[in-house]
Amino acid sequence: MIVYDDRTALLVVDVQNDFADPDGSLSVAGGSEVVAVANAQAAAARQTGALVVVTQDWHPPDTPHFAKDGGVWPVHCVRDTWGAQLVEGLAVEDAPVVRKGTGGEDGYSGFTVRDPRTEAQSPTGLEQLLRERSIERVVVLGLATDYCVKETALDAVRLGFTTIVLRDGVRAVDVHPGDGDRALAELAAGGVQVS
Repeated sequence: MIVYDDRTALLVVDVQNDFADPDGSLSVAGGSEVVAVANAQAAAARQTGALVVVTQDWHPPDTPHFAKDGGVWPVHCVRDTWGAQLVEGLAVEDAPVVRKGTGGEDGYSGFTVRDPRTEAQSPTGLEQLLRERSIERVVVLGLATDYCVKETALDAVRLGFTTIVLRDGVRAVDVHPGDGDRALAELAAGGVQVS
């Protein structure tokens, strides 16, 4: 069980319709199951004054991130569409939202985005938000284990945050069978506590 405090932030990663709903364009098997875990963790966090932050993919309609424009992914989480909206029932109403991929970048990590052509990285507002609140530890859950959760957690460690990924609060895309398990092993090897 996670014990929250005012130096801890819960990061709810990309629990959006296109990933969590079976009708989503990049639906993750079991994705909707993370909602109950996220809601329980958010409630526990709020009771102790911990910060809850949500990340959202928020892509333009045309981006090199999408297969139709030369990337690898189907069109997903296009800004201001149903697919980009947070899943109904996700209890994070007052949480600050960090949107990524807004300019057509690859937005795997909640902390950084990467230009798909030049590979240049730039920060989102997440690190600044956490530093302003004197956050030292982050708890990460959401979608998907093998992409945005993994990259967010590895960036958190790189930036000096004690980092925990909740195994029951993540689900994997598993483009290749076992990708999710490999991602969890990579996280553990990279200094993330997987619990």
